[in-house]
Amino acid sequence: MSTDQCCVVSCDRPLDLEYWDTQYQHNTTGWDLGQVSPPLKSYVDTVSDKNIAILIPGCGNTYEAEYLLEQGFTNVSVIDIAPTLVAGLQTKFGNNPNITIICGDFFEHKGQYDLIIEQTFFCALPPSLRQKYVWKMHQLLAKNGLLAGLLFNRTFEVSPPFGGSKEEYEKLFQQAFHLQQIEIATNSIAPRAGSELFIEFKKNSDLLVSLYEFEGITCNGCMNTVSTAFMNIEEVKNVSMSTDFSEVVLVSTSEIPLTQLQALVSYDEKYKIKKQ
Repeated sequence: MSTDQCCVVSCDRPLDLEYWDTQYQHNTTGWDLGQVSPPLKSYVDTVSDKNIAILIPGCGNTYEAEYLLEQGFTNVSVIDIAPTLVAGLQTKFGNNPNITIICGDFFEHKGQYDLIIEQTFFCALPPSLRQKYVWKMHQLLAKNGLLAGLLFNRTFEVSPPFGGSKEEYEKLFQQAFHLQQIEIATNSIAPRAGSELFIEFKKNSDLLVSLYEFEGITCNGCMNTVSTAFMNIEEVKNVSMSTDFSEVVLVSTSEIPLTQLQALVSYDEKYKIKKQ
């Protein structure tokens, strides 16, 4: 594979169920490696407990799940939003009792997992959903659970995929997770060599991660002002706002009263905050 371009269908369309299902219907899946990603294969080989609960979100053709089952793992779940893909996976894995195949929206999924494997899911999401991704991962992981996998350390002219940088990811995930590893992968496939970061983030179970809807912000300057106000709360350890200013994640030692947050931004009547 010589390109990581996602699709040949116009990427101006919303990245919703219809969009992704169309990719699988037309087999325009340029991100598909056709094999388990070598860095993930190496990582799976280090996991000794075959009975841990594992989730692969935005699983695609999920060669990683196939490899996990081959290695004797007994509690693997995969989720994807595309019905065409999921129907194929249900046929592929048949009645294997060690895998659960879910057709649905990751952000509405419920469960508890010891390990969540990241493989081209984060990069397929619009960047405005990255704060929600952090919140949801923290929610789904069991105490001391791990998020492990690959993130792109580059940008793209055509998206999806959406790239990023090590510095950006560190700011996004800090405090909510212990960043145990975030380094350039040493055994990526040739077209991705040097452009993938291998991550292993451990859930910080001592802190709360809360997601809020926010209305009224229209510029980066206002976002920075609001973020600074929230960071000045003693209990708050990290603040991150989405690129479209519609959501904000607070990482804190205790629950922050909504009335306190609203009071901090009451200087502008347009600003409204609501917990999700």
